[in-house]
Amino acid sequence: MSLEIQQHEREGIPILDLKGRITVGQEAGTLREKVAELAAAGSHNIVMNMEHVDYIDSTGLGAMVMCATSQRKAGGNVKLVHVNRRNIELLVMTKLETVFDLFSDEQDAVNSFFPDRAIKTFDILSFVQQMKKEE
Repeated sequence: MSLEIQQHEREGIPILDLKGRITVGQEAGTLREKVAELAAAGSHNIVMNMEHVDYIDSTGLGAMVMCATSQRKAGGNVKLVHVNRRNIELLVMTKLETVFDLFSDEQDAVNSFFPDRAIKTFDILSFVQQMKKEE
């Protein structure tokens, strides 16, 4: 399954609605190209809606990190919203949850780009504790 990317905007922040897989090949390249296109247009703050991403491989993780790194170098950031359990586990296992800010609500992710706004981040510690209880 290829990666489909739909884009909408909320308060001037591009939201990328990702659907499919972020894997080696065209999918990872498509993601990097889309973020580079937004950066070239002056958008350095991006929210990636991961709700419909069912699989990420190591190349996909690398592409996501590259996107975040390039945006940070330009003074921006990449935030993730609606990350499913499997992908949260992957981020925790690879320690990449420290690279990305995770949110369970799109508006909170957008608000995180505005320093004067209150935000509610995803509580990764509570998530990990809940996973251990379920084991």
